[in-house]
Amino acid sequence: MSLITYLTEIEFGAGSISELGKYLDRFGVQRPLVISDHGIKAAGLLDKVVRQLKAEAPVFLDVPTNPTEAATVAAVEVYVANNCDGLVAIGGGSPIDLAKGVALLATHGGSLAKYALIEDGMQAITGKVAPVIAIPTTAGTGAEVGRAALITLEDGRKLGFVSTYLIPKCAICDPMLTLGLPQWLTAATALDALSHCFETYLSPRYNPPAEAIALDGAARIWNNIVTAYEDGTNLDARTELMMGSLQGGLTFQKGLGAIHALSHALGGLRELQLHHGTLNAIFLPSVMQINRDAVPEKIRCIETALKIQEGGLPTALADLNTQLGIPKGLRSLGVRESHFDYIVERAIADHSHVTNPLQLTADQYRQLIKENMI
Repeated sequence: MSLITYLTEIEFGAGSISELGKYLDRFGVQRPLVISDHGIKAAGLLDKVVRQLKAEAPVFLDVPTNPTEAATVAAVEVYVANNCDGLVAIGGGSPIDLAKGVALLATHGGSLAKYALIEDGMQAITGKVAPVIAIPTTAGTGAEVGRAALITLEDGRKLGFVSTYLIPKCAICDPMLTLGLPQWLTAATALDALSHCFETYLSPRYNPPAEAIALDGAARIWNNIVTAYEDGTNLDARTELMMGSLQGGLTFQKGLGAIHALSHALGGLRELQLHHGTLNAIFLPSVMQINRDAVPEKIRCIETALKIQEGGLPTALADLNTQLGIPKGLRSLGVRESHFDYIVERAIADHSHVTNPLQLTADQYRQLIKENMI
């Protein structure tokens, strides 16, 4: 049996941010809590969105690079104190995931951990979740159409909270908001989106529509990432990256894989505050290489879609990382051998581990980390 759902309403295209008011009215949100971050505000993007609101709304900006339980609780306090009835999330995956956590906790109560997928918490999440309207400002995470939120708990575990009720009621995808995105963030977020397309395509779960969407999204990203990186004002390239990112998010339901199991584990190292997309980019070449042993025909389909010579995917990805200035390895980000045991343990416990096409052992995860230390 297979569950296949595509239920999110999406406004896509340049200038679509002007539709925000319409959707607030549709979902009966009169007093939204706006969740974003200080970088989005400094870039002037927050003001572009807030001016679409009919009335002044409370704003929460203290969103960590990797959303935390503490930040979620703090935002819930703002939500409750201001009698809010919905959320508008503006930014990358961190503000959007935090907004999902707030929408859950503000309406369900209790500790966040009880709702985690790994704790069998999916069934505890109900339709009471507050409505979220997600407005991405990067082309990478796909969180605006995803049913999951990744949040680091107080005990250090970075866990997934998964439910169809967590899918934003609407995603407003306006590529104008990504114009001028810094080069490093353009690269890291787009490669994050590419990893979503690859891993969902390779997941062993049965979902042909998701596979078709993933392959198309991967090609859009591959064909436009360098142009967007070199010319941040190219609206056509930015639009294609945003569509590719959206498509990666639409396929999440099929499951991810070892790349995300590792990046989620590393994201739990709170003392390092590692960027999720950068980690995925680093692991892309080596995980694609090891997965070829399990699904060689699917790897070949990816190479065909991207017009890469057979057997050349890992090398092409490594070359792209170099061209886009992705850090050479984990050591340069502060990862040390003393972290290995924690990373391996958390990777195997991660929900993405089970949908990698090859069930990796602890030794294989450890080897992947070593290979990418440099």
